[in-house]
Amino acid sequence: MDILADENLPRVVIEALRAAGHDVVWVREQFPGATDNDVMNYAQIQGRVLMTFDKDFGNLAFRSVERDLPGVILFRTAMHAPNEAAALACSALSSRNDWVGHFSVVESDRVRMTPLPRRPRQS
Repeated sequence: MDILADENLPRVVIEALRAAGHDVVWVREQFPGATDNDVMNYAQIQGRVLMTFDKDFGNLAFRSVERDLPGVILFRTAMHAPNEAAALACSALSSRNDWVGHFSVVESDRVRMTPLPRRPRQS
């Protein structure tokens, strides 16, 4: 899957996702300090599912009628070590293939998914 990883994901998560075969662009490597809006714009333009620990992206994704985001995966779990985050991310991504088009919340024991709003088509 093509992923845009927010800069708040630990390096070990990025490395594990890449090792699992995902095409991951990491904000920390490509454009550190980018605003949330810039991150969302990049995800849309590049067709990448945004992966983050930042709850603010939920509000932005549902209020942003001018964007068609490919998807957002929000991790909502306490991580005591980066390796736990890497294991959870890889396990979650391999558990299903319908991330695109959804705002997904990954918790330690479940995944909740809500369809993202879509822009009205121009006639």
